[in-house]
Amino acid sequence: MFTGKLEVKYRKNVPINKLLKIVGKAGKSKRNIAEAWAGIYDAETNELLAEGSTVSIDVPKDQFDVSRLDELGWKVYPD
Repeated sequence: MFTGKLEVKYRKNVPINKLLKIVGKAGKSKRNIAEAWAGIYDAETNELLAEGSTVSIDVPKDQFDVSRLDELGWKVYPD
């Protein structure tokens, strides 16, 4: 899957050294497109601090030349 669209909204400052809760939800999925949403919450107050949504596109392997990943500056991490 490749990112077709990524939107991030910073609603409040996200503190460091404080417990956070991260929630992710899968959205609609059609043929080769999938949507998802995630939010970062203050774990004590449950206040939404930041959220993001994405549209991901599945590109068939036969349409993507994986031999050029290094040339394109990509790093592939094994599962």
